[in-house]
Amino acid sequence: MISDSPLLDPPGLTSLVDGLVEHGWCVAEGFIDPALCLALQRELTDLAARDALRAAGIGRGEAHELRRDIRGDAIHWLNRASLPQRQYLSAMDTLQHALNIELYLGLFEFEAHFAHYPPGSFYQKHVDSFRGRANRVVSTVLYLNSDWPDDGGGEMAIFDPAKPERELTRIRPEAGTFVCFLSETVPHEVLPTRLPRASIAGWFRRNASLNGLVDPAR
Repeated sequence: MISDSPLLDPPGLTSLVDGLVEHGWCVAEGFIDPALCLALQRELTDLAARDALRAAGIGRGEAHELRRDIRGDAIHWLNRASLPQRQYLSAMDTLQHALNIELYLGLFEFEAHFAHYPPGSFYQKHVDSFRGRANRVVSTVLYLNSDWPDDGGGEMAIFDPAKPERELTRIRPEAGTFVCFLSETVPHEVLPTRLPRASIAGWFRRNASLNGLVDPAR
């Protein structure tokens, strides 16, 4: 049973913030409660079964386009419509507060979506925000698949910001594993998956509204 207000483990939270400071990215296994991960995974499975996911694109605003040769997932934005969503977003509120207190990042809000990668799909190497235009500051990924096999594929590869051709690590998409990295500077990609791959991708944002024009969350 999921607790009413799941809290992030304080030592794990400290380790994550320290890793973000030292490397620009951090991986925390078992960061989110397994029961909450299972509930979120079931919700994503139900959304997929009801055709409630939409093909993800690249770019934002007028530059948005569908490119299945670059990105193959389908998504559904979190909207607090379910208890598991509210609990996960509450946990991210805790993380946002910690990042602002420790790193003075001025994070304003968090946006996130479910991501379903069917077998054979991938997401080519990219960064999540263009330097100098960023309102996305810190990116997050929570994996939802339990018992991911060694040959399942679908790992996230993280690359050296100074040498983008140099791979630093590969992260197995196992339920409960949480990845956090700087949106502007850390190149990453999703390698082709052999099995249906479930996750939640999210971004902590600064407020980029200007002259009364509200910068939308997505």
